Amino acid sequence: MEISVWKEPDLEKRLVVLPDGVVSFPLMGSFKAENKTIDEIQDLITTKLEKVLVEPIVSVSLLSFESQQIYVIGKVNRPGAFTVNGAIDVMQALSLAGGMATFADQDSINILRRENGKLTAIQFDYSDIENGEKLEQNIILKKGDVVVVP
Repeated sequence: MEISVWKEPDLEKRLVVLPDGVVSFPLMGSFKAENKTIDEIQDLITTKLEKVLVEPIVSVSLLSFESQQIYVIGKVNRPGAFTVNGAIDVMQALSLAGGMATFADQDSINILRRENGKLTAIQFDYSDIENGEKLEQNIILKKGDVVVVP
């Protein structure tokens, strides 16, 4: 992303969001950019800079969006790692993997997610989704999620 502050040439920077979602910017230090919109980041920087500058006018631009990898393993037709740009849900990931193979236990799918060093399993019941029920379980996957189809 590119961040600039009007009439402050020393505060024009091109930054990369680190894998942990953190960015560092002069006069304010590090902050979490992950899962924030451009407007939210701009507001955050403006608020922090108001402590040291008079009425800062901050501009934030997204220069590129790096893709993320998700994994689909088990009884699917094309298991593997998939590089995706933007949001993808469980059903879309299963589609990328060519759908479920014969004898897949479609009602016992798990999404493995590691957050803050802790691994959790999120249950997914394909039959419910197929019947238009419990649609909230068709969650948006996060970088590194593993969809396991037994």
